[in-house]
Amino acid sequence: MKKDTSHWSARTKAVHAGTRRSQYNEVSEAIFMTQGFVYDTAEAAEQRFLALGDDEFIYARYGNPNVAMFEERIAALEGAEDAFATASGMAAVNGAMMSMLKAGDHVVSAKALFGSCLYILEEILGRYGVETTFVDGTDLEQWKAAIRPDTKAVFFESVSNPTLEVVDLKAVAELAHAVGALVVVDNVFATPVFSNAVEQGADVIVYSTTKHIDGQGRALGGVVLGSKDFIRGTLEPYMKHTGAAMSPFTAWIMLKGLETLDLRVKAQAATAKAIAEALEGHPKLEHVSYPGLPSHPQYDLCMSQMGAGGTMVAYEIKGGRDAAFRFMNALQVCIISNNLGDAKTIITHPFTTTHQRLPKEQKDHLGITTGLIRMSAGLEDSQDLINDVLQALEQA
Repeated sequence: MKKDTSHWSARTKAVHAGTRRSQYNEVSEAIFMTQGFVYDTAEAAEQRFLALGDDEFIYARYGNPNVAMFEERIAALEGAEDAFATASGMAAVNGAMMSMLKAGDHVVSAKALFGSCLYILEEILGRYGVETTFVDGTDLEQWKAAIRPDTKAVFFESVSNPTLEVVDLKAVAELAHAVGALVVVDNVFATPVFSNAVEQGADVIVYSTTKHIDGQGRALGGVVLGSKDFIRGTLEPYMKHTGAAMSPFTAWIMLKGLETLDLRVKAQAATAKAIAEALEGHPKLEHVSYPGLPSHPQYDLCMSQMGAGGTMVAYEIKGGRDAAFRFMNALQVCIISNNLGDAKTIITHPFTTTHQRLPKEQKDHLGITTGLIRMSAGLEDSQDLINDVLQALEQA
């Protein structure tokens, strides 16, 4: 029997929402590793293909008990009507955009995007006749000028990767909704813990569950959240027929991740703030960017939109690439990788890795310099991390 979770707090929803138990009444969710399902009769198979009942499944590409649990749980946590889980975060972005757009449509997007998101907007959608206008996501006047009566969607990262600019979600949503456009938000850096995206006007919310939701570097995954009409009427047919489904085992991992998400992300955000405060004004740094610092240009917006600065810190090391590499190679606790949102603190050099293929003029415009470091705060002791970064800076 499904329970009414609407009155529960977010932390309780993250532990219990969407739970389905087998006849054995297990505590931890069972793993349903099957690609298909058996019908008692030919008539039952016919009926299921005509219309799915509650907790009925046909094929793992169409749905699975573990995937359904994850979708229901994260939708409850986010405050969305429904969700569709995908094989990766980029499958979620691609599915959200491709399922709603056609040749001749117009999209307005922030310029500050992850490279693969830019590829979808510029290359894939452009190849099929969708026009995209790019704007400075923090400049509302540019949004006003770019959004047209025929605009079908706007797209942006609520907190940009890697420079941590914060977009005014509510204000952009009001502009988009005035012309009937859908608001699609990549909310990875905000996380479901600090997200108020539904209340602030987002129609479609995308996460790479590979990041904070898994939180331990184990599995790729993604999810798209929105209204039931969009998820089941627009997105689901596209995803079912193109195949980017989340696997049952991955969904089980993500369910386990949701159980500790609130605790982990709040601890990581507190650590990120402590690191940013310790580094601000350091003589070997050009600047420190953290939305939870009063010095951040969108500090007030971040506090009203998220209530916290998040788990990511960016800082620019004087001396460019060579100094940045010396710094990274001197670290003892922090690890070098291109992921984020992990229990382990991760350091990334975006100029040479995640954003390497962006044209130099675009990197310059976005502030992705040769000295820029993106830091994802983990669950280690915050003072150990501060000491590690400070000693590495001495060798930069």
